[in-house]
Amino acid sequence: MTDTEQDILINAARTSLAQAERTAILTGAGVSAESGVPTFRGAGGLWRQYRPEDLATPEAFARDPKLVWEWYDWRRQRIAQAAPNPAHRALAQWESRKMGFTLITQNVDGLHERAGSLRVLKLHGDIWEVRCLRCGTTSRDERVPLPVLPPHCTCGGLLRPGVVWFGEMLPEDALQAAWRAAERAQVFLVVGTSALVYPASELPRVARNQGACVIEVNPAITALSSAAHIRLRGQAGALLPRLLDFS
Repeated sequence: MTDTEQDILINAARTSLAQAERTAILTGAGVSAESGVPTFRGAGGLWRQYRPEDLATPEAFARDPKLVWEWYDWRRQRIAQAAPNPAHRALAQWESRKMGFTLITQNVDGLHERAGSLRVLKLHGDIWEVRCLRCGTTSRDERVPLPVLPPHCTCGGLLRPGVVWFGEMLPEDALQAAWRAAERAQVFLVVGTSALVYPASELPRVARNQGACVIEVNPAITALSSAAHIRLRGQAGALLPRLLDFS
């Protein structure tokens, strides 16, 4: 794609976004990767000799909670060193200026909130939350590193990360809200996700089936690309400030 062709697509996307009264945005690991947060897939997808897919399960936690917590503690430290990038900040600024805005994320790192986003539907949970397996209490713990692994609740119960593991259901409230936003959206913007993980991968298609314009921002072709009306190739941090500046 030439620069001129990309500029034409960017202008078309800006027009659609500016005119829409209801917009939904789905962000994935690619947005956080631009801030230096490691991703599950691709280069660097191994931690020690383990694949993340073998650690992020209830079964792995039951076998060796200390090992799983060592991985999450490492991730939390990496995230704490990262900063929101221009894509995060553009979305936060847009939320403050535009009604009918719904931000949905597959990320658990909290960078959207650190950039200033106030209303985020977190489909996969929050790495800074912990939940007690004995009393069920959920709380925030942003200490890095954690002083003791695995951590325990004040009741003595074992704490687990407040994230959705493979084989677990997504939080029902967040999922239903995301589904409603997709059904009502006039524009659905998909940023930095490979669109492989169900049910989040279905949200853009739900929006398209209801008549929304689907815009994809990703450096590479994805499983969603064929369903997008406008496909923008590039980094989210470079493209979103251009797309969302309606001044």
